[in-house]
Amino acid sequence: MSPLVRHRLVRLAWSALYALVVAVPVGVLAYLVHTSFPPLVDADQRVEVAATTVTLAHPWLRHTLLVWQTISQPLVAYAVVGLPLCVAVGRRPARRSRAWWAAATMTVGWVLGVSLKEVVRRARPVLDDPVSQFGSYSFPSGHALNAAVLGTTCVLLLWPLLARRGRIVAVALAVAWTAVTCADRILLGAHFPSDVAAGVVLGTGVVLASHAGYRGWTPSMPERDADASTDTATDTHLRSPVHDRAEESAR
Repeated sequence: MSPLVRHRLVRLAWSALYALVVAVPVGVLAYLVHTSFPPLVDADQRVEVAATTVTLAHPWLRHTLLVWQTISQPLVAYAVVGLPLCVAVGRRPARRSRAWWAAATMTVGWVLGVSLKEVVRRARPVLDDPVSQFGSYSFPSGHALNAAVLGTTCVLLLWPLLARRGRIVAVALAVAWTAVTCADRILLGAHFPSDVAAGVVLGTGVVLASHAGYRGWTPSMPERDADASTDTATDTHLRSPVHDRAEESAR
């Protein structure tokens, strides 16, 4: 077996492992939700009532949460952040496959979230004094899932291109984006905590599994090195014989 084939098999095994690690807890949680497991239902309802009570007591908070709800809409977030970032990264040929991977992963994450809602068909929280009204089903939270997908994908997309400080900032921004979005869904009464938790676990897991598979089928040369090699090759190709003779004379 060649080293390349062995490398690809190992990466695909890691991809399958990531998928399994995510599928088991999310599947169990989906089953408990679908069967209305009393302890889970009671805990979800208590948290939701307490959260929306806080929101209703502070009109400014409700307004802020509704604004964030619009900003963090999956299609809005992908159009404003995800797609432009993929285009920017993919401008260099050495990074193009990575940009395509990111775009495909975000698309798969969005489709997966919509599909699972139709499978589980959990109703939205029913409250005596609702903050707002919401359509579609509740499990998993589409906002939370896609926030995790967007954040994790962007971090992995940019990781080879960033220095240590840039990586720290990227991770912090991704975590903050996801955390605020999760809080927004609960405080608005749009989703139960279990919906949000499932969305984050599933979204993060999908990206990690996808990235492990992607790395198994692409060269291991970091983008920085690839860009440097491309630039060096271009410079060498463009050098003229006159320029070379001038350098030799100078020496």
